[in-house]
Amino acid sequence: MAPVPRGSTVAVTGAAGFIGGWVVKGLLAKGYRVRACVRDVNDGRKTDFLRAMPGYASGRLTLHSADLDQAGCFDDIFAGCQGVCHVSHVSGYDDQDYIRDVCEHVIQSINNSGTVNRVVVTSSVAAIISEADLQELVRRPVFYEDRYPDEASPKRTPQRGQGYSMGKVTLERMFTEAAADHGGWDCIRVCPADNVGPILSAHQKDMGPWQHNIEMMLRGKYYQTGAYRPWMIVDVRDDAECHIRLLENVNVSNGERYIAWSTETCNVEDVCASIDRLLPEIGHATPEVTDEFPQRIQVREAEMRAIWAQCELRNDRIREATGVNFRPMDESIRDCVESLLSVANVEPVRREDRS
Repeated sequence: MAPVPRGSTVAVTGAAGFIGGWVVKGLLAKGYRVRACVRDVNDGRKTDFLRAMPGYASGRLTLHSADLDQAGCFDDIFAGCQGVCHVSHVSGYDDQDYIRDVCEHVIQSINNSGTVNRVVVTSSVAAIISEADLQELVRRPVFYEDRYPDEASPKRTPQRGQGYSMGKVTLERMFTEAAADHGGWDCIRVCPADNVGPILSAHQKDMGPWQHNIEMMLRGKYYQTGAYRPWMIVDVRDDAECHIRLLENVNVSNGERYIAWSTETCNVEDVCASIDRLLPEIGHATPEVTDEFPQRIQVREAEMRAIWAQCELRNDRIREATGVNFRPMDESIRDCVESLLSVANVEPVRREDRS
């Protein structure tokens, strides 16, 4: 299928969210008309930042209530759109039948539109790297787009914490297959890594683990990352730009999959220490990491970190397809911290001896 025409109309689901908000902002900056889909347009706490964007005053940006769990909620919104950025999360990831039902009715709204010709769906790097058995990382340590978790593992169940990864794989496959069956639109899959960067609205500090973790660090407490995995960062602004460039690209085809990350990694304690390194003016009192893992897991910390350390992150495909230059991690962390202070009014803990 063709890319969306410049200046055409694009719907963004999950527009009040961290990634979705930046996708809306980026589309407006490039001259598109945007239909921002949120759960409740009357919830000013989550939508006022969208109304503050210049495109809203002119009518180029419109806001639409859409409860993702309700079939048909996007029918009227998608009609007349040429593109859709489906960024929204479902309500939960433990019920895989529920996830499939939501995917089906969103797909049906795309099919019913009669105008949509490209859909960019937001998956996750979890659909690539999340393993129930870390030894699978030893066997297959290169993280690139053709990699999937070991789906034959009996431990890969929602009950063992794999529901999110499973749900994202389901999302990718259902949309790709539906686009092929329909023949009138294509699906491009984006798998973002750990989004860090500036929030656009105070509520976004709670709408994603990574910016919330940095908030907790500022407030004086933070937690060891699951399975001692390092942060694998993408700046949220770069992630949004990747979504938009894939919407526009003439050289991509249905079902193609792209990882959005810079390939930089950092352990959680180093992320926390970087706040004072990057912004010494704050006088941040760097706290000690809180490790709430059971003792049997803690004794394996060195082993787990060694496994993750030998993994190789690749972003060849998305750089070639989009030409994006990923921001360095330090810039993402700095800008995230400053937005938490200025937008969300987070009060950091400070050293008592700060001059």
